[in-house]
Amino acid sequence: MSLIRDINLAPSGEMKINWVQRSMPVLRGIGEDFAKTRPFEGLKIALSVHLEAKTAYLCRVLEMGGAKMFVTGSNPLSTQDDVAAALVSGGMEVFARYGCDMAEYEQCLCKVLESGPNIIIDDGGDLVHLMHTKYTDLIPGVIGGCEETTTGIHRLRIMDREGALRFPMVMVNEADCKHMFDNRYGTGQSVWDGINRTTNLIVAGKYVVVSGYGWCGKGVSLRAKGLGAKVIVTETDPVRALEAVMDGYEVMPMREAARIGDMFVTVTGCSGVITAEHFETMKDGAILTNAGHFDVEVDMAGLEKLAVKKYDARHNIQGYVLPSGKTLFTIAEGRLVNLAAGDGHPAEIMDMSFAVQALSAAYLAEHRDSLRPGVMSVPRELDEAVARRKLKAMHVEIDSLSGEQAAYIGL
Repeated sequence: MSLIRDINLAPSGEMKINWVQRSMPVLRGIGEDFAKTRPFEGLKIALSVHLEAKTAYLCRVLEMGGAKMFVTGSNPLSTQDDVAAALVSGGMEVFARYGCDMAEYEQCLCKVLESGPNIIIDDGGDLVHLMHTKYTDLIPGVIGGCEETTTGIHRLRIMDREGALRFPMVMVNEADCKHMFDNRYGTGQSVWDGINRTTNLIVAGKYVVVSGYGWCGKGVSLRAKGLGAKVIVTETDPVRALEAVMDGYEVMPMREAARIGDMFVTVTGCSGVITAEHFETMKDGAILTNAGHFDVEVDMAGLEKLAVKKYDARHNIQGYVLPSGKTLFTIAEGRLVNLAAGDGHPAEIMDMSFAVQALSAAYLAEHRDSLRPGVMSVPRELDEAVARRKLKAMHVEIDSLSGEQAAYIGL
């Protein structure tokens, strides 16, 4: 029995899914292939990914391949209730509601795992964590899984180093066709889509502080610069900090940037990036946002404790009045700003990311008898297959190596 907000929202969700499907030709082609080859025949897939239209289309593609889908979200504020309703209307098992508390969020995760999945598609590592702590009796039935994001891979690597990971997990986020495009161009655009639609304020001329200069931070910084912002980067990695300098950005510690910034975007995947010591030195009216997977980068508990008053300044914007009288604003309670305050990455970008997901899941099913527990990379041939499909859909042709050239470079 599914757990969603309102089945009557299904027509609106169906419209959203139909819209993104038109701009996801790679995933659409894979779905057509899956309908013929049925790689997931007789298998159950548990999926926890931000539940919006692109994710819904991925679910349908996996279903076309024969999978019985059990679906939930990966963040309490990123589920779109009409999209969840559309999937249920089509016969899929869905457990997700926008704005649920953490107890209900975990309940939804548990529901999809109680199906006894054979393949897990995770975004942030919550399903895998629960499987290894609460549902260990179901592990023998798991062929393996795929992890979508940097934070989840970090958690998996820790488990793998400790010898605790009991089935193979494909690190989808590390595929070139995922992180080079999704993390950089997808995050870069969707973060500013979420901030701009929520605040209705100009970016040009403001100081924007971007914490973290990985692939996501590069994209957020590039888009901020394109919008006319004066960009400051904070980093702990000396190589990435040097790269930010070479890319033309100011680089400084957060304690200095906190006094200057008008808007802050954290994309580190770490905790405690902006804390009470920074809140106290910030400008009146500074806007704090997070684009990392978990709501731990901006110390929301510390801000709540420091504030003498909290109020809703606008839909999805919370105002915190400090003892000094100045007010700081947060968007979407410090959760993922591009999904909790927007529609996530553009469809054309998720076309590649979810194509890698779908092919990786099929690879697990096909090679189930030969894979060992632990983290594993996306096979290079899958990455290249997605790139070739995408280029073809964009009507772009490229050269091929001659036999002599291939021999020259040792292929």
